[in-house]
Amino acid sequence: MKTELVQIEAAEIFRSLTMEACVPLMADTLKNLSAGGTFQPPRSVHVLPGGGLFGFMPAYLGPDDYFGAKVVTGFHSNQGTEYPSHMGSVLLFDSKYGALRAMAEAGAVTQIRTGAVSGAATGLLARRDASSLALIGAGAQARSHLAAMCLVRPIKRVTVWDYYPQAAEALAKEIRETRGLEASACLTVEDTAKDADIVCTVSLCKEPVLYARHVKPGAHINAVGAFTPTTREVASDLVAASKLYADSREAMLRECGEYLVPKAEGLLNDSHIRGEIGEILLGRCPGRENDSEITLFDALGLASEDVACAKYVYLKKLGRL
Repeated sequence: MKTELVQIEAAEIFRSLTMEACVPLMADTLKNLSAGGTFQPPRSVHVLPGGGLFGFMPAYLGPDDYFGAKVVTGFHSNQGTEYPSHMGSVLLFDSKYGALRAMAEAGAVTQIRTGAVSGAATGLLARRDASSLALIGAGAQARSHLAAMCLVRPIKRVTVWDYYPQAAEALAKEIRETRGLEASACLTVEDTAKDADIVCTVSLCKEPVLYARHVKPGAHINAVGAFTPTTREVASDLVAASKLYADSREAMLRECGEYLVPKAEGLLNDSHIRGEIGEILLGRCPGRENDSEITLFDALGLASEDVACAKYVYLKKLGRL
């Protein structure tokens, strides 16, 4: 019997895909990927004649499960219009018949799952007593990461930096009022990060802003904002000084500027990648081994994460969860 296509809009995704649900969901997704249970072809991004971007990110979660793709556009010329710069959907198909079952708004899925993936990594790699958080960037991903970090560690103090100081001030005020945490905006990245136990780089920076001199021993870093071979937020000296972990080793070797640039500079080689988050969960590689080492999780964003989230909100909407 034919099943009606389910449309899932952003408001419903924000209601149903809570951070409490999404962090363990993303941990399971990364574990399944590292175990070989997920088929994930390379994503493709095409530049359209007018300069816009069209991206296609496919993933197959397994037999008798679901597969799909995040299909997105990037039109930076939309700035100042009623349209956001990035729009799209996550398409969800069942693996038994290949039938399209759901379309979930991609922006909400991406916002929640990106913070949740960093939450899963932080739960494995940050010191257990980590209580201070630095946010390098003050947009939607800063808020997503704040929620995830507060879920996995006892955060008490937050510092914020953004290219636009007023955005950092607004977020610090929001954190104080909504979460009751000590929060302040800083004018430099160094002042933001120097005393932090956890640092999340969630900016739109294309050149490094976070250096080794900015980070104290024992810190954990989630590098999230950059996702191409030539862009990065974290400088080469800090990457070289850190224990480096990936969401996908294959994707890091192909797409990660934070890794590829220092490799080209001769500062490190492929053995510098300690492992995937899923490999830690599978017991195939160690995570943090002492309280003084710096750990770095570099997230490129994976289609399997998007498809797993679409599956979750779809099944929840149908009352199967």
